[in-house]
Amino acid sequence: MGIWHRHEELQLIEGCKNESRVSQQEVFSKMYGVLLGICMRYARDRDEAEDILQTGFIKVFKGIDNYKGDGSFEGWIKRIVVNTAIDNYRRKKVRPVTTDSELVDRSSETLVEGEEDESVYNLVPVQEVMDAIQQLSPAYQTVFNLYVMEGYNHNEIAEMLHISVGTSKSNLSKARQNLKRILQPTVDRLSQE
Repeated sequence: MGIWHRHEELQLIEGCKNESRVSQQEVFSKMYGVLLGICMRYARDRDEAEDILQTGFIKVFKGIDNYKGDGSFEGWIKRIVVNTAIDNYRRKKVRPVTTDSELVDRSSETLVEGEEDESVYNLVPVQEVMDAIQQLSPAYQTVFNLYVMEGYNHNEIAEMLHISVGTSKSNLSKARQNLKRILQPTVDRLSQE
């Protein structure tokens, strides 16, 4: 079940279609935390995430007539916010998507994939993982989030970001390598406890 009962959800949707501030505030209040978390995965800082979220909510309320009831209302809102984050990434992209690859290649030479016990990464606190994701370059961060967090495949990511499938795969691999490097001190500490 979603965050609203179906009857309540239908009333909120109708209220939003009629531009009811009370209905819009209810949707905003209930969805804010989850959606801000999504935006934080695509942003460099909280201010940028809040800007993305604000733009996303504007799109939700302006486009509410496009919601036809297919799928969950929450899912529809999340999709709009993710697409808003992607639009923000595209708008801000000023350098090629494969930035800092030499740095990643050098730093990841010490991390041979598959050697670590992957289960130890499950012990890393969520906030540390989120902080590590925000340290990735925008290109790696975006592909990582779309693939791992949102469940898109490489073909979809390539189409959304206007990159090749190979670039999407490469950026995901390099994002994972960077995350392992960033989280390695925490993993070492946890494995000694």
